[in-house]
Amino acid sequence: MDIPSDLKYTDEHEWVKSPGESEGSVRIGITDYAQDALGDIVFVSLPEAGTELSASDACGELESTKSVSDVYAPLSGEVTAVNPALEDQPELVNTAPYAEGWLFEMRPASAADVDDLLDADVYRSRVEE
Repeated sequence: MDIPSDLKYTDEHEWVKSPGESEGSVRIGITDYAQDALGDIVFVSLPEAGTELSASDACGELESTKSVSDVYAPLSGEVTAVNPALEDQPELVNTAPYAEGWLFEMRPASAADVDDLLDADVYRSRVEE
């Protein structure tokens, strides 16, 4: 199971990379653990750019051959971009969850909130229990 040490994590199996493509934004996706548990992703529904989210809000869905799972906002803030490649290639969430399979970017209401997320060691200990 791949758990990059340079990312932050949530108990809902999302990862956060800071900074994102644009200054002040963070990039968000699901972990290798989550994509493996979901199975083959066949459809992705995500919030639109400009949407304001509160931490822990359900803000999208990942539909797999097994089930439909919610995507949760790891932080409060505004969605600044959504991965356009997932519309035609939702399987990127499975094949490259930390790269081309990212879900969306957001500008956190407080940059300090990123520091409050789980580091790789803590996340690893939770999924390996």
